[in-house]
Amino acid sequence: MRYWLMKSEPGDVSIDDLATLPEQTVAWYGVRNYQARNFMRDQMHVGDGVLYYHSNCAVPGIAGIARVSSTAYPDATQFEHNSKYFDPKATPETPRWFNVDVQLVKKIAFIPLAELRRHPQLERMRILQRGNRLSITPLDPAEWKFILTHLVHD
Repeated sequence: MRYWLMKSEPGDVSIDDLATLPEQTVAWYGVRNYQARNFMRDQMHVGDGVLYYHSNCAVPGIAGIARVSSTAYPDATQFEHNSKYFDPKATPETPRWFNVDVQLVKKIAFIPLAELRRHPQLERMRILQRGNRLSITPLDPAEWKFILTHLVHD
C-alpha cells in the first residue's frame, strides 16, 4: 500500500463536493504534468491512502482522507474539444493522460499548510519543499502515520 497527497481546487471539487457525488467518488481528471500522470498510471493501486488537499485557495491544507478506488484509465477530457484539458495529440488509441478514481473515506477537521510546517516530522514532505508544484505527490508511510495519529482529530 502506498500513500499520496492529491491537490484539488475547492472551486473545482472540494471535499464537500466529493461527499455529495455518487459513491462519494470522483475521477481525478485534468492532470497535465507527466510526473503526476506517471504516479497515477504506474504506481497507484486500489486501496492506496490519499490526503485530500485543498489548493489554490485562501488557506490551503488537508481537508479529508480518501482512497484510490480504481486503476488508471484514459482521462476522457483529453479528447473533448471544448474542454480546457483537451490535447490535440491524444487519441483514443494512444491516450496521453490518465486518471484514477478517488473515493472519500472521511472529511476531517481542516489541517492548514501552516500547521504541517510546524512539525519537524513532516519537514521532508514534498508539499513543504520549496518549488514543489505537483498536484500529486507520494507520502512516506511515516508521514501518513504521523498526520493520522497526531493531526487528524475525530
